[in-house]
Amino acid sequence: MAVVVEEIERKTVWTIHKWKRYGDERDRQLHDLLHNRGLSIEECLRMGFELEGIDKFQGNVLLNEGIQLLEDIITGLDTTSNKWDSDHANLGVGNGTTSENASQTGLQGTQTKYKGMDDGFPSRSGQTISWRATFGDSEANFAWEEFTVANGDDNSAINLNRKVESKGTKSGGNWTLTLQITFS
Repeated sequence: MAVVVEEIERKTVWTIHKWKRYGDERDRQLHDLLHNRGLSIEECLRMGFELEGIDKFQGNVLLNEGIQLLEDIITGLDTTSNKWDSDHANLGVGNGTTSENASQTGLQGTQTKYKGMDDGFPSRSGQTISWRATFGDSEANFAWEEFTVANGDDNSAINLNRKVESKGTKSGGNWTLTLQITFS
């Protein structure tokens, strides 16, 4: 008897676009264009906004709470919970440095911030889902050490995943965080 083993492969890519800080109305304008109007990074660059840097990193640990909700959604056992959709999804950042573990339930740091989706996100193209949130001038100004996508805006939400990697300290300006997960 032949044994068939199926696996779902996934590739996770996180990207942080760290925008130049203007210290004036242009910071608010950029945040509005990205967050409220859903303009692309490329469109904002064409408008003359500048990046100070881009951090791209891979991987994460799927959290048990997220896997279980995903399974319940797929099987129809859960039709009432918040999904990771445009109305409920939040990207979260924190200063926690505790290594990822599937049994965790969200961000571990003492400073955390969950931010709702930029307009038009999440989105799907082929087998890739993209979540994007722009953290404005006064939001999440601390060391960015951990990352997640949650179905709410605090630590009581169900988190799909968690990644720990030091990406610098935000001290104003706009940082756009994008998470892409490709399934195959």
